[in-house]
Amino acid sequence: MTISRYRRPALGTLAAAAVLAAGCAGGPASVGERAVTITRTTYGIPHIVAGDLESLAYGVAYAYAQDNVCMAADRVVTARGQRSAAFGPKAIGLLGRRYLPNEQIDLFVAAHMDDAHLARQWAATSPDVQALARGYVAGYNRYLADHAPRLPAACKGQPWVTPMTLRDYYRFTEISAVQAGAAALADAILGAQPPAAKAAQAPAATNLADAAQALRDIGLLDSPLGSNAWAFGKDVTANGHGMLLGNPHFPWTGPNRFYEMHLTVPGQLDVMGVGIGGSPMVSIGFNKDIAWSHTVSTGKRFTLYELTLAEGDPTSYLVDGKPEKMTSRTVGGRTLWSTRWGPLLVIPRAGLTWNVRTAYALRDANAGNARMTQPTLDFARAKSVDDVHKAHAGLGLPWVNTLAADRHGRALYADVSVVPDVDAAQLERCAPGKPAAALRQAAGLVVLNGARSDCAWRQDPGSPVPGLIPIGRMPVAVRTDWVHNSNDSFFYTHPGQKFEGVSPLVGDASLTRPRTRAGLVEIPEMLSRGKVTLESIQNQLFQNRNFMASVVVPDLLAACAQAPNAEAQAGCAALRGWDRRDNLDSRGAHLFREFWRTARNLPGVWRVPFDPSQPAATPNGLKMSDAAVAAKVWESLAGAVKLIQGSGIALDAPLGSVQRPDAAVTDQPIALHGGEEFEGVLNNLGRQEPAPLTNAGARIDYGTSYVQTVTFDERGPVAQAILTYGQSTDPASPHATDQLREFSAKRWHSLPFHAEDVARARIGEPLRLVLP
Repeated sequence: MTISRYRRPALGTLAAAAVLAAGCAGGPASVGERAVTITRTTYGIPHIVAGDLESLAYGVAYAYAQDNVCMAADRVVTARGQRSAAFGPKAIGLLGRRYLPNEQIDLFVAAHMDDAHLARQWAATSPDVQALARGYVAGYNRYLADHAPRLPAACKGQPWVTPMTLRDYYRFTEISAVQAGAAALADAILGAQPPAAKAAQAPAATNLADAAQALRDIGLLDSPLGSNAWAFGKDVTANGHGMLLGNPHFPWTGPNRFYEMHLTVPGQLDVMGVGIGGSPMVSIGFNKDIAWSHTVSTGKRFTLYELTLAEGDPTSYLVDGKPEKMTSRTVGGRTLWSTRWGPLLVIPRAGLTWNVRTAYALRDANAGNARMTQPTLDFARAKSVDDVHKAHAGLGLPWVNTLAADRHGRALYADVSVVPDVDAAQLERCAPGKPAAALRQAAGLVVLNGARSDCAWRQDPGSPVPGLIPIGRMPVAVRTDWVHNSNDSFFYTHPGQKFEGVSPLVGDASLTRPRTRAGLVEIPEMLSRGKVTLESIQNQLFQNRNFMASVVVPDLLAACAQAPNAEAQAGCAALRGWDRRDNLDSRGAHLFREFWRTARNLPGVWRVPFDPSQPAATPNGLKMSDAAVAAKVWESLAGAVKLIQGSGIALDAPLGSVQRPDAAVTDQPIALHGGEEFEGVLNNLGRQEPAPLTNAGARIDYGTSYVQTVTFDERGPVAQAILTYGQSTDPASPHATDQLREFSAKRWHSLPFHAEDVARARIGEPLRLVLP
């Protein structure tokens, strides 16, 4: 697969660009003119000051385009459904979190987007949110007008680089909203076609393991994307204020990259952190009183509906015994079908097919979600975790938990995200046929009975969005010790925290992330050494302890005398010398990774099975006393040894010589520390699409992205952070990989928040723009 890289103009020319732009601005502003100033500090971080929100967003878009104009232009092409014309129909593009052929992306965009509906949804947002949208569009267009002849090589002179419209902005925001739902299922929607007459036979029985793998392949089950967030209260912090670790694990390429910025409207807001590309606001960050981060939550963003089809008419379905005709329309030469529940889809590997008796429809709770910007704006203005809590009430956050800490020494956990209002009783009452019902446990898919109108999502009058669970029935905790989340459910927020009456669609007691177990062990260990400081939090994260190694390697090494072949014996020797961490100098970490990638899925592999009363301690050990299990374990180890030897890499090579950025990020051989999701390394690094180890090593393109630690003193926030891949996607920029080198060296840098600190860290001359 070829994935193009998007880069920005070199910042070495920023001063010249500032002069040109200042000239375009017409000199000093007169009374009544709206102006914005962009000051860059170390690592190219823009500090944007404006007199109102529209001007602020104007500056955000302009600064972002300075660093990432080609990627921004590419995103606009996607939102317009014009990738095939711009880049070729068979070439691979990115839709939300999935790589698909451009022709499929274009068809999905054409099928999904209802511009009139989106316009109505955006018209219902606050005047502030609408001002941010207008300003962002105008700021991006201003950058193109100022710099069209001087764009980076990746998009210079390309006809697909054109001004943005509000419609484009609404559309790419919509793609972001549904990337955990309809966008992830784009090819399933496009592939839904009525059955031929001969398809009267029942579909083959579903292989649940294959169904689960199908959902993994599209990122809807056990997604590699995730995050850690820890919030500490006054009972456990050295300074008596709140402290926060934010450690999102997101792609290092594409529009889901974070962008670091400091945004100020005097008297209204002063906030610093990162936003997702295309966002006019900080998504994860801090102000003088609070700090917050997000983790991808376990909440369901959609349900499927099993349709009972009318006899002799596979395009009609029954609701309460009465037939309803499906609607259809032709898009790009393909007929797409829909129902009262939403569009039809097929996932054959999961047994979800369209035959003469049954079909399946999708209802996505995030479709038309124009509410996403409001909570980020409210967070920016918050003065306490109480304000952060209130900011969730509008149900705008599409698919994340929030963890926050404030200067008063309180810590918050909340999963108040977009979740269909379906409780446990309705799940039982509206169960579909047995094969579809089994998909919930096996593959995480919730399927309801579409033949009953009372299986629609509940319409709670207390919910601001009909059909979604209101804030009062979502899990929220405020504590003065600590809370954490590593992408398992609210259930594991804190060992002493209990929740009641929460829908299973929000989460349950299942624990699937080894990082959750690591957090439940490492946080108490850290606290046992004394009160928490930013330094202790940073050190804990970057110890790079491999949790699963601590769980299984002792049993493996104890059995090494019975290693049955030379490969397994060589593997034992290498693992015996490993420190069970994923640091640059850790020798043998890559061998354990390739071994555990396979061995973790062996039936009966655990010596001690999972015990819900001991979630951090179980499952544990390898059942090497079972000859059949032991044989498979040795086979996995020997296979890992052969793979690594075949790649030309030594079994005991230091990880820093093996683990490097993917070529789509940079060609520079920067050594990287951290480990894969399934290893339970808190500092999580990996690949968006798995690839075998080669002589090029393990190439990384997602994981720890923006990592921040924040507390407070009498002046305001005290924050240190690293944006691992840097601000820019232009290889000519000094800020394309500068922070990647800092990450490699584990060097955190202090973020300049106060005016005097910004002045000291300034690079180049400020850029001043006046809005027309």
